[in-house]
Amino acid sequence: MTTSHNSTLHDNNNHTGASTRSPSPTPTVHEEPSSPRLPPTHSQDAPDLSFPYQTTDYLRAGLTNEYREVDPSGVVPMQGALYRAPTKEAKQLDLEKSRKLSDYQLVVWKVDDPEDPRNWSNGYRWYLTFVVACSVIACAFGSAIVTGDFRDIEHEFHVSEVVVALSVSLMVVGFGIGPLAWSPLSELYGRKLLLASSFWIYVIFNIPCAVAKNIGTLLVCRFFCGIFASAPLTLAGGVISDIWDNNERGFAIAIFAAAPYGGPVVAPLVGGFIGEQIGWRWLFWVNMILAGVCAVLVTIMPETYAPVLLRKRAAKMRKETGHYNIVTEQEMFPRPFSEILVETLVRPFQMLVTEPILLLMSLYISLIYGLLYAFFFSFPVVFGEGYHFSDGIVGVTFCSVLIGLALALLVTPRLEKFYAKKVEEGGGKADPEARLPGMMLGAPFVPISLFIFGWTAPPYVMPGGGNWVGPCISGIPFGFGMVVIYFAANAYLIDAFPAYVASALAAKVVVRSGMGAAMPLFITQMFHGLGNGWAASLLAFLALAICPIPFLFYKYGKSIRARSKRAA
Repeated sequence: MTTSHNSTLHDNNNHTGASTRSPSPTPTVHEEPSSPRLPPTHSQDAPDLSFPYQTTDYLRAGLTNEYREVDPSGVVPMQGALYRAPTKEAKQLDLEKSRKLSDYQLVVWKVDDPEDPRNWSNGYRWYLTFVVACSVIACAFGSAIVTGDFRDIEHEFHVSEVVVALSVSLMVVGFGIGPLAWSPLSELYGRKLLLASSFWIYVIFNIPCAVAKNIGTLLVCRFFCGIFASAPLTLAGGVISDIWDNNERGFAIAIFAAAPYGGPVVAPLVGGFIGEQIGWRWLFWVNMILAGVCAVLVTIMPETYAPVLLRKRAAKMRKETGHYNIVTEQEMFPRPFSEILVETLVRPFQMLVTEPILLLMSLYISLIYGLLYAFFFSFPVVFGEGYHFSDGIVGVTFCSVLIGLALALLVTPRLEKFYAKKVEEGGGKADPEARLPGMMLGAPFVPISLFIFGWTAPPYVMPGGGNWVGPCISGIPFGFGMVVIYFAANAYLIDAFPAYVASALAAKVVVRSGMGAAMPLFITQMFHGLGNGWAASLLAFLALAICPIPFLFYKYGKSIRARSKRAA
């Protein structure tokens, strides 16, 4: 329900620079919001990922299209701009409160506004996409770079492989904890400040890793590396959403979906040769150099977050005009700090318990993510111990996973076209389940890849000639399935929980990181104990067991959402 007017909000062809949305005098209540002026690149039915969900009291006040709407004057009346959030937990809009808002003007973008990141040139926006994608790759790269030379670290510090594996696990744990803080802070202070500051701190924490005199120093600093490296992992997708609107960001988001998985895959390839030639400490020096280059690129990029940009514009307009009724929705309806804590620290876990869609999709994504880190420890067992490859050549075998990633990037635009067709068939709107065919396509590839990996490895296919090709090519279907599944699952969660996007994604990240952190601690022992074939098969059966999830949600997802308080 929304507060509007008898003639709703209509356009005036007045060419005077005044707002084109003018309220009629008699207020009434309508079920649908009045139509704002939105650019053709934006679909109002898709979630606005630039909306500050965690710091705005939108469940009580209502949502607006402030960060997408355009108007020649740069302001629109607050009254009538609010509409109810698409969730059962949202409060009915207060008609009396809406009347009191009639004096307030909401700051929006002007038509063809040069300060709107979506109006920047395509070339510049692709450059920024490249920068944030590289930042994600660099941070994810850092999580697995240490796998390039475990043995020398074990010998120098006189510890077991499991203890050294904690240097991977603790960084991935940091990936799960950090976003709980970075996400709400970015809504208050913007993308650039947090990206740049956290990146530089991440660079600095690589130094004690490289010069560590004991294993404790290494492990503690790796944990803090994960905390600060998680900021780019968290905010890069937001930057892409800031500069590409929801009807044009398909391929850009596909690149972002591949980056968190491509980074760790490249790490053993580089780290193996570094460890062989110049020692394990240089793993961290090289990682620091890569992170430093990305930190420079992130530091010189502009702010892209619309709520922060419009908030600064509103403050400037108030100062210049003396009219203190010019505001943003975030300023008008701030969420109390206690509720921000609930939103970031409590609600994601509440939703995991109460929302079967979020729980099962998070478990699916987390298993795929965990299997990626399982590969980092099972490949050395198969290729290093079975085929007696050096650490550097073991790293080269990960190229097969990169091939699978590349193939997935060729398929994801077709998935976007399929979804666009469903939107067109639905008269401009499609159910979230229209996102699931990508998962349905990618699901069988993961267990297939694991069966190939386990049963073409020694001792079932003995070393000799080109017999290494069997387990090596298993990375191709795995890389393909991994990216296609993540791309579709992430889009499904966003569309299924449009009013709780931040909480849903935070829950997914925590569960995913937990699985990624756990896998390194037992994979080597599992492959030694069960043998290559049965260890890989156990993982394959787990992947096979969850394959029906996207098919079930495709059929029953709509009825499950209908019974949910938070789903669309």
